[in-house]
Amino acid sequence: MKMLKLLPRLTAAILGTVLLVSCAGAPAPSGSPSAPTETKTLTVITHDSFNLSKSALAAFKADTGYEVTFVAPGDAGTVVNQLVLTKDSPLGDVVYGIDNTFAARAIDAGVLNSYTSAALPASATQFTADVAGKLTPIDYGDVCLNADTGWFKAKNLAVPQTLDDLLKPEYAGLLVVANPASSSPGLAFLMATVAAKGEAGYLDYWKALKANKVKVVKGWTEAYTVEFSGSSGKGNRPLVLSYSSSPAFEPATENLDQTCFRQVEFAGVIAGAQNEVGARKFIDFLLSNEVQAQLPEQMYMYPVDSSVKLPADWAKKAAKVESPFTLPAAEINAKRDAWIKAWTAAVIG
Repeated sequence: MKMLKLLPRLTAAILGTVLLVSCAGAPAPSGSPSAPTETKTLTVITHDSFNLSKSALAAFKADTGYEVTFVAPGDAGTVVNQLVLTKDSPLGDVVYGIDNTFAARAIDAGVLNSYTSAALPASATQFTADVAGKLTPIDYGDVCLNADTGWFKAKNLAVPQTLDDLLKPEYAGLLVVANPASSSPGLAFLMATVAAKGEAGYLDYWKALKANKVKVVKGWTEAYTVEFSGSSGKGNRPLVLSYSSSPAFEPATENLDQTCFRQVEFAGVIAGAQNEVGARKFIDFLLSNEVQAQLPEQMYMYPVDSSVKLPADWAKKAAKVESPFTLPAAEINAKRDAWIKAWTAAVIG
C-alpha cells in the first residue's frame, strides 16, 4: 500500500566544490570524492504496491527535466534481492520501498550510496538509527490484525485483543494471515511474534495458532479481499492480517493495536547510479510536504513528517499505535531467513 513527490536540489557544498575546481582549472586532489553523476533519465526501483499520483510525477518531471521510468520487480524482499543480484550492473538510480525487515541486508550488501537529505524532518530521525546514512525514511505503518466488528457483534462474541487471545477455543478457525515467506505483511507479523514470544517461544506460539486452525495464504490481497468477512470478498474469516490504517477504508472493522509490528519504508541512492544527482532529488521529493500529505490516501502509510495533517478519516479510524512490536534491523537481517525456514517447517510442514 503506498505513494510520493520531491524537490530538485544540489547541495551548496557540492556546487561550491564544482565551482572551485572549475575556477582553479586544476584537477581535484587525489582521493577526493568525485562529483555525483547526472543524466537526462531517472530510473526508480519500487515495490509493487507503490502508487504515485500523475500530478506529483508531472511536477517532478517539470522541475527536473528528467524522463522518469519506474520498475517494480515485486515486494520489498524481491526488490532487495534484485538489487543484490544486479549489484555490478544496477537496475536503476534510486530505490523506494525497502523496509526495516530488509534494510540491513541492502546496506550490508553494499548496494547503496550514502545520502542524508537536507529535507529530512526532525520527526523522522527516530527511524534512522539502524540505517547508517544509507537509507532515508519516507513513511511508516503498523502491520496489525483487523477484526470484522459486525461479525463479532452478530455472534455476541468479544473481539480478541492480544496475541494470546487468538489461542482461545472461541476464536478457532477465525484468523487468516499471509505467509511470511512470500508476503511483506506476513513477514512483519512473524517478526511481531518473535518480538513478543522470543526465539525460544515464537514457534510454540505458531504451533498453537495452527492447532487453533489459523489459515495461511500467499499474500495480503488474498487474505484481505478474499478470505476476510469484513471486506469486499465477504469471506468467512472475521480476523485478518492487515494494517492499522485499514479501518479508515473499511469502517465496519477495527484494529487490534496489541498485535502490531512497526514497518518503516525507506528510499536510497543505488550504488553505481547513472543519475546520482537525480536520485538525491527524488528522495528530497518524497520528503516534500505535498508528497508526504498524499501518503495516507495514496499508499496507506503515515508520513515521517509529523507536521503533515492527516485525513479526517485517519484521525477517527486509523489512530496511531502507541506500542508496536519492534526488532533491531541487524537482528532481523542476521536471523530472518532462519526464522522463516523454521516457521515453514513448523506451520506449513
